[in-house]
Amino acid sequence: MAKQNQESQVEPTFVSQQVTDARRYYLNLNPDPNRPLSVVCGGVERMRPEYVVKRVDFPFYAIEIVVEGEGSLNLNGKMSPLGPGSVFAYGPGVQHTIQNDPQNRMRKYYVDLSGKQVETLLQETGLIPWRVMKIFAIHEFIDLFEMLDREAREDSSVSYAVCETLARLLLLKITQRTVANGGNLPRSFETYQRIRTHLEKHYLRLNTIEEAAQECHVSSIYLSRLFKKFAGAGAYQFLLRLKMNSAAELLLDEGLLVKQVAAHLGYPDAFQFSRAFKRIYGVPPKQLLDSRHLR
Repeated sequence: MAKQNQESQVEPTFVSQQVTDARRYYLNLNPDPNRPLSVVCGGVERMRPEYVVKRVDFPFYAIEIVVEGEGSLNLNGKMSPLGPGSVFAYGPGVQHTIQNDPQNRMRKYYVDLSGKQVETLLQETGLIPWRVMKIFAIHEFIDLFEMLDREAREDSSVSYAVCETLARLLLLKITQRTVANGGNLPRSFETYQRIRTHLEKHYLRLNTIEEAAQECHVSSIYLSRLFKKFAGAGAYQFLLRLKMNSAAELLLDEGLLVKQVAAHLGYPDAFQFSRAFKRIYGVPPKQLLDSRHLR
């Protein structure tokens, strides 16, 4: 099926007109219901002050994420506030009313999906039973939605497949970045972001989490708890991956010897560096170098 024309396509009846600064794409308005997952359309909208959408039904499954402003959502009779980081879904037979705060207008991204697997995938994220959840690292979702927008406008034979893959990634990221119990982002998340930024900036000279904790004025135990809570992995694992990513670049792109990379990263010898490298990538650096010559 040919992709929908982005410029001449008449707005479908299910798309609200109570918005400003809208940017939308229409990928497949007649999806095959027997496919596992199809991206129908999507975009980003800033609500008008009077924005109210009230529906008793919807032809597809929709995922929406608020990135600015405030509002409220009545989802199957349950009222919830909306704000930055709010994510929710609705679908066929799901009654919903979305209302904007006229003093603090919402801006939100959305994508509409179809297919036999979509309901199961939404259940796996926790969005079903129908409810509002809270995500952190909003910039990661904005990047994903923007990528969906770009790929949906590509006139290529793989545009549908790329967009479907991005939609699945979006669902996984919702699972990964959901705040426990759907509450507001805690202040501790700001501390986590500050420490993460510090690690990303200074990973070459940092050798232990204790050093990072001291420089960020927190205890090493608290730092580790923050990474377990918000990253789902240990802080040292994150630091080590930063180091080994840099190591791989130096080995493959710069052509440095293993012992040179070990010294650059502050390891006392090539053996300890190789052991750390294998811990992250599953192969020693020498094997990585040998495989390069097989290409």
